[in-house]
Amino acid sequence: MKSIIHGREDLPIYLASIGPKNVALTAEIADGWLPIFFSPGHYDSAYATAVDAGLARAGGGKSLGSFDIAPSVTVVIEDEIELAYNQLKPVLALYIGGMGAKSKNFYYDLVCRFGFDEAADTIQDLYLQGRKGEAMMAVPDALVDAVALVGSKARIRDRLQLWRDCPITTLNITAFSLDAVRFMAEEIL
Repeated sequence: MKSIIHGREDLPIYLASIGPKNVALTAEIADGWLPIFFSPGHYDSAYATAVDAGLARAGGGKSLGSFDIAPSVTVVIEDEIELAYNQLKPVLALYIGGMGAKSKNFYYDLVCRFGFDEAADTIQDLYLQGRKGEAMMAVPDALVDAVALVGSKARIRDRLQLWRDCPITTLNITAFSLDAVRFMAEEIL
């Protein structure tokens, strides 16, 4: 690939991928990875093997230290935790239940790799039956916690350590309030 943008020959290439084979390919050929619904607590079981395989295939000394893992994390500051969870459940239900055919939904597969097989089955079945509200309510709070930072500032501050302890190098924040953006900037810097 050759950039038509002049002035920067080393323009980094990032890929968004979630399936194991595509994550491995991303680690092999790209400069960085943009995972959606990334779960730092499941890095070792859901991602590490694929990332390591791709880096090994790349050769040339490419390593985890030179590969930018840049997930998006949604941040919802809300003292009433149920309100925070419920802000994210519609999006998760849509992706798990309605993105793709029943037999081929990469987001459903990802959630299963996180260990939420039973919940994923329920969410997908309800969503495909048109029972979207029930599908949303079937999203486990633990799944929201696995892929997002929600709750009070103190709770988010505590849970942020999970993200610091995994091998991500860039954290892309999705927030719906200026307060959340400021808070995360203060916590990360």
